[in-house]
Amino acid sequence: GCQIIHPPRDGGIRYRGLTPEEVQSVRLLPFDYEIEYVCRPDREIVGPKVRKCQRNGTWTAMGHPSRCLRTCPKMHLSLENGQAVARAMERVPVEGTWLEYSCAGGFRLVGSARSNCTKLGRWSSPKPVCERERGGDHGKGDGGLGWLQGHLGGWRTGRSPEALEQGQGGERRWGDTPRHPHPGALSPQCDPGQATKYLYELLYNDPIKIILMPGCSSVSTLVAEAARMWNLIVLSYGSSSPALSNRQRFPTFFRTHPSATLHNPTRVQLFKKWGWTKIATIQQTTEVFTSTLDDLDQRVKEAGLEITFRQSFFSDPAAPVRNLKRQDARIIVGLFYETEARKVFCEVYKEKLYGKKYVWFLIGWYADNWFRIKDPAINCTEAEMAEAVEGHVTTEIVMLNPENTRSISNMTSQEFIEKLQKRLGKNPEETGGFQEAPLAYDAIWALALALNKTSAELLKKGLRLEDFNYNNKNITDEIYRALNSSAFEGVSGHVVFDASGSRMAWTLIEQLQGGVYKKIGYYDSTKDNLSWYNNDKWIGGAPPADYTKVITTFRFLSQKLFISVSVLASLGILLAIICLAFNIYNGHVRYIQNSQPYLNNMTAVGCTLALAAVFPLGLDGYHIGPGLFPFVCQARLWLLGLGFSLAYGSMFTKIWWVHTVFTKKEEKKEKRKTLEPWKLYATVGLLVGLDVVTLFIWQVVDPLHRTIEEFTKEEPKTDTDVSILPQLEHCSSTKMNTWLGIFYGFKGLLLLLGIFLAYETKSVSTEKINDHRAVGMAIYNVAVLCLITAPVTMILSSQQDAAFAFASLAVVFSSYITLVVLFVPKMRRLITRGEWQSEQQDTMKTGSSTNNNEEEKSRLLEKENRELEKIIAEKEERVSELRQQLQERQQVRARRRSSNTARDGDNHFYQPSLPLVRCLVSEQADKLGRGNCDGSRVHLLYK
Repeated sequence: GCQIIHPPRDGGIRYRGLTPEEVQSVRLLPFDYEIEYVCRPDREIVGPKVRKCQRNGTWTAMGHPSRCLRTCPKMHLSLENGQAVARAMERVPVEGTWLEYSCAGGFRLVGSARSNCTKLGRWSSPKPVCERERGGDHGKGDGGLGWLQGHLGGWRTGRSPEALEQGQGGERRWGDTPRHPHPGALSPQCDPGQATKYLYELLYNDPIKIILMPGCSSVSTLVAEAARMWNLIVLSYGSSSPALSNRQRFPTFFRTHPSATLHNPTRVQLFKKWGWTKIATIQQTTEVFTSTLDDLDQRVKEAGLEITFRQSFFSDPAAPVRNLKRQDARIIVGLFYETEARKVFCEVYKEKLYGKKYVWFLIGWYADNWFRIKDPAINCTEAEMAEAVEGHVTTEIVMLNPENTRSISNMTSQEFIEKLQKRLGKNPEETGGFQEAPLAYDAIWALALALNKTSAELLKKGLRLEDFNYNNKNITDEIYRALNSSAFEGVSGHVVFDASGSRMAWTLIEQLQGGVYKKIGYYDSTKDNLSWYNNDKWIGGAPPADYTKVITTFRFLSQKLFISVSVLASLGILLAIICLAFNIYNGHVRYIQNSQPYLNNMTAVGCTLALAAVFPLGLDGYHIGPGLFPFVCQARLWLLGLGFSLAYGSMFTKIWWVHTVFTKKEEKKEKRKTLEPWKLYATVGLLVGLDVVTLFIWQVVDPLHRTIEEFTKEEPKTDTDVSILPQLEHCSSTKMNTWLGIFYGFKGLLLLLGIFLAYETKSVSTEKINDHRAVGMAIYNVAVLCLITAPVTMILSSQQDAAFAFASLAVVFSSYITLVVLFVPKMRRLITRGEWQSEQQDTMKTGSSTNNNEEEKSRLLEKENRELEKIIAEKEERVSELRQQLQERQQVRARRRSSNTARDGDNHFYQPSLPLVRCLVSEQADKLGRGNCDGSRVHLLYK
């Protein structure tokens, strides 16, 4: 392949068949690929306009650069009564082009004889004029016709054709005498290069030519663009290129062959007749087909239709045909020559792009057996080709008058064909250009009538046709006016030219039925009149649809599943209400009080909200309209969010408090004896508040709305023109994944933390929350169900029944488990043990729950221990004081004993031992059964 090359300055490159995005990504272009240079307005390409990728990986003519140069006005290229010779000029005058002016004999040049085209797009000097010299006379010359034959043979001698010889009723006969216009004879076979050579020979050899008559479009484009320089009229009989309708580019061009765009009004009329609005096209990449397709695109838009897919190819149509199949093209307009048509329909057969679902529109000027001709370029059999082309429609310019009326030549169209076949002497189908023969015949008549009319007008001015030369614009203008006003009945029909010089004619509509073309109608674009025979046939019995009609169907939730789960949710709500009523009614019972009934009430309310969310989870388009869907989405989110926060948050708060208190260090155990309920309620409120704030921000910043998920189209077995597009409604927001990440992340951490706390406190026993083991069990179940269900429902979001079943049943089972585990044991205990009395009645019973509670006994014993230890400490302090007093008294008595020895023998003092004193101070303990004395009493006598 060849690498992408840079465009010239002030210009660009047209990559045919590629979008700008594809050009950016492509590095190499394949062999035989063509690129075309284009320039900005008021600039013209100088150098090769088209380059082609060669087998050696290089572009053609790379030694000659392509530049976009500013153009100068073309009006300076002609000089009345003189000539302007251009030097260094391409197709049009660009910067660097210079002109040399000269006048004809008898005229003198007034002004500069030379002018240059500058970079500003202006000529360096004003255009000069040729003034008649005094005493001069008219220059005379011979006039002639320049025949530039295309694919139509004949007229190779010096004689003019029959129509020209006949003139108009024999008023003037244009013979081949030396003094009269002489028609040249040449046959370039639609080769612009050959045409250039012959055009040069015609113009620079006598006699002077008065009109040029090229055949096919490529030659006409070259000749018509150059003819203006010699003030020559161009009349073509076989050119159909829409580009030739450009009066700015081809100001002196006429043609009896209608423009290829004349097919387009007929095609649009047929599209509307059969109710088709979506059209696809495939074209061979040539100027005539590209411009025709551009015109069709504009007409289709004006009619309110649409070209949905457009494909083009250079030589291999395989990929474009596959693309048409992939894009589900049904009504296809094909624009290509006959040889390429065989390639296209061979690929059509391979891709099965034919039959009752498809209609092809082709050009009608192919040979009738074009698809049966053996072509080494294709590998399809004749039978396969016949099967692929069956039923296609062609539009063809009416080149032969369908009415059996006499033309201006006094011949009917049938008489003309018979006479032509007699001259040819062979099968017309084997003669190239046979269909255009009536157009060529009428072109000669149009020329003859125009020359007669011009001659009459020139006589009024004292001029003759023989006075024509290449600088005489006046005579050219007269011929132009005569041709432009032509109107007569020819063998091809009514001959008249529009403002662009193109023939206006009828269009024949044919359809291939059983391998034979059948006329099904005519269309007159001038009167917008469609003549229809009502003999069109369709493989499927009727015109197919222009596209596969997509029937949108919504996938709704199974109503049996929804009703079943709704019944379970309703029973769960009833159970939650019973549990809530039970808890409120027995709130005065100590056993209920020791389970923190307010938190249990929150759990019951939360389960009720979560179960109520099951109903909006099952509502879809089957029950509600699109307008109510956002409210249902919000109801789902708020009910589930608040229900989870209340139910799980209250249980999480209990287990968190138990873990916080009973896993503290030994010196902080004093705080276990007190439980402040407001802290528990504040914790639940915090969790609920976080949810409320998060949900509120979510709904304000990025509210939930209804979105549609589309699935793969399904083809029904009964109808080939219909496909079913399943759709599913979802609740979503712009940044749904971000919000779910925040929501699920927070809830997931709470679930994991709850599992951890439940495991850590499974062996703890506390009076303040006597149901924390049941709470732990409920947390296990809720956490496991939620952690499994959340990711599963996200994976199964496209399967509405499975996703609803997982989500709703997880909510139902979680709520059921929580209610049963928390409330049923309490109901059973109060019913079986009859513990319905108040706290005062409960304490009068033996074996009551308080006296039988080991924890309560332990607490009382610890309290007694602390009181006894305090008493012992006080008594020991008192003993120390008594001991000190005894010692002081002994010292006093000892002094007295030394002074009164005589009296000492009669007195005796007893000092009690320390154990006896301890026994004395433990008297109170002895009364409680905890002392160690033997029951004796010691009395101290003080004096």
